[in-house]
Amino acid sequence: MKDVYLVYAKRSPIGKFAGAFSQMRIDDLLAELFKDLKNWISFDPLLIDDIIVGCANQAGEDNRNLARMSSLLAQLPFEVPATTINRLCGSSLDALMSAYARIQAGFGDWFIGAGAEMMARAPYVISKSKSAFDRGQTFYYTSIGWRFPNPKMQEMFPLYSMGETAEEVVNLHKISREDQDQFAYESHQKAIKAQKNSGFIKEIVPITVKMKKKSLSVNQDESPREDSTLEKLAGLKPVFRKNGSVTAGNSSSINDGVASLLVVSEDFLKKHNLTPMAKLTGAAVRGLHPNTMGLGPVVATRALCQKFSKKIQDFDLVEINEAFAGQALACQRELDLDPQKINLKGGAIALGHPLGCSGARLVTTGVHILAENPQMKQALITMCIGVGQGIAVSLENCH
Repeated sequence: MKDVYLVYAKRSPIGKFAGAFSQMRIDDLLAELFKDLKNWISFDPLLIDDIIVGCANQAGEDNRNLARMSSLLAQLPFEVPATTINRLCGSSLDALMSAYARIQAGFGDWFIGAGAEMMARAPYVISKSKSAFDRGQTFYYTSIGWRFPNPKMQEMFPLYSMGETAEEVVNLHKISREDQDQFAYESHQKAIKAQKNSGFIKEIVPITVKMKKKSLSVNQDESPREDSTLEKLAGLKPVFRKNGSVTAGNSSSINDGVASLLVVSEDFLKKHNLTPMAKLTGAAVRGLHPNTMGLGPVVATRALCQKFSKKIQDFDLVEINEAFAGQALACQRELDLDPQKINLKGGAIALGHPLGCSGARLVTTGVHILAENPQMKQALITMCIGVGQGIAVSLENCH
């Protein structure tokens, strides 16, 4: 089995809903990151074996093989192939996993694994008529959630919204409202502290958004709230169930963003004298009931540990996607994760959750934290996935 390394991990700032990036197409935004990577490499880009981009929605400007469109806009060589894959929230971690597997299988020596999502510009869609003169068309909002649901699936189990699945997990694990709000508050505090200490500066590629009369430079995440307090969070009403505890404040937000990873074989690493950031040491995906999808990191992490002979205690750093505070807390407790090792610079509740981008964003933040902390040896990157899946990747620090 070939050793596989990450040598580049960058991301855009994460834009908030209707924020700076709402004026920009997603293929243009991803192209900006590919341009940065192209400028970074010191070898012929013709050597790129493939570009694999994860994207969840693909209902609007991202609908026609986003990876290929963005690579062309970045003026990468026509000969470089590209594909777009979809495992919903886990899409870009799946892209990384695919690159890892392809190198080990001998399909190539270096791949770009990326993730992208533009939730602000996701369109409304309308169904076609079922018959002539039928006026029963249905509109769907595509930024998040079910659309065109299959009635046969609805007969199998309730098609809960993501927030309702969080309520299911909260009830199952008896997670209090106070604990959820505390988790959310700490996420914002950690993110704000990192921003003030330039903690994201090495991982973020500043983006210039060109508008009609001026240009806007975006160089930091838009969603972290310095004014967030426990009192404000406690005052928010439940969003998904009348007597529930999941609120807008203890949930991840709707966001825009892109992230890109360069994955290479050991032979390629040595040939081109590259400095590794992290070594990929394992990956796993598993499924579970869709209505408790938030526990996906539990089943995926356990599968990873079993397949690659690891223990939870081996990990010095854990980047877990905070789809919801209650969901993240449930995973933390089931896996017996040390809270002091989790999301050291905040998570999706503060930074945002641009669906298909989030996995690559977690990896990017994770490898830069490893670079700052040579004493940390291993990292776990994991996230839940809508409709009942989980995904996990393990990394070894090369610093």
